[in-house]
Amino acid sequence: MKTPLIETQNLSLYYKNKPAFSDINLSIFPHTITALIGPSGCGKTSFLTCLNRLTDLIPKTRISGKILLGDIDVLDSKTNAIAIRRRIGTIFQKPNPFPFSIWQNLAFPLREHGIKNREEIDRIIESTLQDVGLWDEVKNRLKTSALSLSGGQQQRLCIARALVLQPEVLLLDEPCSALDPISSGVVEDLIASLRERYTLVIVTHNLAQAKRIADSVALFWVKDGVGKLIEYGDVKQIFTAPQESLTAAYINGDRG
Repeated sequence: MKTPLIETQNLSLYYKNKPAFSDINLSIFPHTITALIGPSGCGKTSFLTCLNRLTDLIPKTRISGKILLGDIDVLDSKTNAIAIRRRIGTIFQKPNPFPFSIWQNLAFPLREHGIKNREEIDRIIESTLQDVGLWDEVKNRLKTSALSLSGGQQQRLCIARALVLQPEVLLLDEPCSALDPISSGVVEDLIASLRERYTLVIVTHNLAQAKRIADSVALFWVKDGVGKLIEYGDVKQIFTAPQESLTAAYINGDRG
């Protein structure tokens, strides 16, 4: 029996006094892709931001329950949030490269985390750009602005920026939704290839994408104004033999 890398226990999140979701129990296993699906406003992105405590940056939020990263209690006040975010990186819906050069986008987080040697920085940057399939496309223009890249290239650069710190987990919030179909396909293939070395959790409204790349799928829904986890299981089971009628209706396009 595999041991979860991340486990949430009765996790609930409140914005001021309004619950975004409640009582989420979910186990995320190493070297898998877990897709969070469901209609807008059901708590998928909010759940994602809890996992590496990005919710700390949002005023008047309150979290109850537990998030375990291995044997570390993520929500414990003694747990270093910066250290957690190094282990759990985030990719957002819209590519957000810094307004620096391509090279500086990747060197910046390395220097912030204490890596100062130029040769080591260059080595890590080249290796990481190769990992995301960008090296051959940008190796002759590393000093040019990252904003000059196409949307798909910018998103791969943002993935590379997260990977330079060698995280264990990558959280992806609809990483393909702002891209054209060709760029989306390139990024999707990259995400699928990363499961060999990382654990990935992806929010997606694209059911076909979830079916193609995910190992496990979790359906979120709004019940009585609160986000709830309706069903969680293996991707094949969710898409071919869902246990909940709401899951079946959503998968078949009858709801949502």
